[in-house]
Amino acid sequence: MQPKDILGRAGEDLAARYLNSQGLIILARNWRCRAGEIDLVAQDGDTVVFCEVKTRSTDNFDGPLAAITPRRLRRLEFLAQIYVSSHGLTRYWTRLDGIGIVHTASSGPRITHVQGLH
Repeated sequence: MQPKDILGRAGEDLAARYLNSQGLIILARNWRCRAGEIDLVAQDGDTVVFCEVKTRSTDNFDGPLAAITPRRLRRLEFLAQIYVSSHGLTRYWTRLDGIGIVHTASSGPRITHVQGLH
C-alpha cells in the first residue's frame, strides 16, 4: 500500500469514528458500483448522508476540502442516487457532506465537517 493510500485509509477511519461520535450510524464504507465509489455512507435520523473524505498531511494550499470540486460533487450526487435506488431508501432525505482532515506530524489530526455541500 502506498503512503497516500495509508493516509487516506487512516483519514476514513477517523472520519467514521467522528461521525459515530456525532450520533450518525455508518451504513457503508468504500461503497462501490460500476460508476465509482462513495467513501462513507451514514444515517443521521431520517437522512442518508454521503460523505467524501479528503485527508492531507500538510496544511498547504486551500485545505483538503478544496479537492471536492464541482465535478466531484456531481459524481457524488450521481453515486448517491444509485445507492438510494439500489438499497430501496427512497423514503429518506439525502445529504452530501465533506470531511476534511489535516493530519500533520506536529499537530495530529484536525477535522473539518461541512454538511450539505452544494
